[in-house]
Amino acid sequence: MGLSPTAGLCEDDADLRGVVRDVLAREGFAVRTTATGSEAVAAFGADPPDVLILDVGLPDADGRDVCQALRARGVGTPVLFLTARDALPDRLSGFHAGGDDYLTKPFAIAELVVRVQALVRRGAAGTTAAVAEAASDAAAMRLDPAAHAIVLGDRSVPLTPTEFRLLARLAAKPGEVVRRPALVAAAWPDGAIVHDNTLDTYVARLRRKLREAGTEDTIQTARGVGYRFG
Repeated sequence: MGLSPTAGLCEDDADLRGVVRDVLAREGFAVRTTATGSEAVAAFGADPPDVLILDVGLPDADGRDVCQALRARGVGTPVLFLTARDALPDRLSGFHAGGDDYLTKPFAIAELVVRVQALVRRGAAGTTAAVAEAASDAAAMRLDPAAHAIVLGDRSVPLTPTEFRLLARLAAKPGEVVRRPALVAAAWPDGAIVHDNTLDTYVARLRRKLREAGTEDTIQTARGVGYRFG
């Protein structure tokens, strides 16, 4: 027999967390649970599961920022967001943050199980070797979704929420050019009018903050196309 698929669950509601954990366990998953965004980044960044169920409304962080922080660490695990928000801009922001599926509360447990199983079938399990290798050079730098900060050793440099999401989107694809529309979609609400010089200004701020943090990583310009991190 093969190994059981692994599921990570980050949900601050203890009752719901217990129900989801028990149901997935009965379906054959080995389930690990956390209750905060900081716990999720620490637990699932170091040891990615096959699928991650992530509440958007966490007590210490936005679940979408947690997803971006994990993506920036090279974690390619499929992510299912749980949220009480069902407006289209909220759903789109979840996908732009690196999510793979979206389930609105209240939901049927049977539907959650089916969606989780579908993500496991579709997705690569955990961090792919290619992504992990590409992210290894940036491993010393972490993004803290609770503090919205760059963390390097004992040094922490605060970011605005927009700066955090922009840097996380870039760091998720180290060495690759991320096109300007993709950066805008990841960092600003759906429908926001963001001029080219606004994006450039934010990138300039991030470059200064990366230097302040002491990391060797930088953001390079692909003129007329976008930016590259690494």
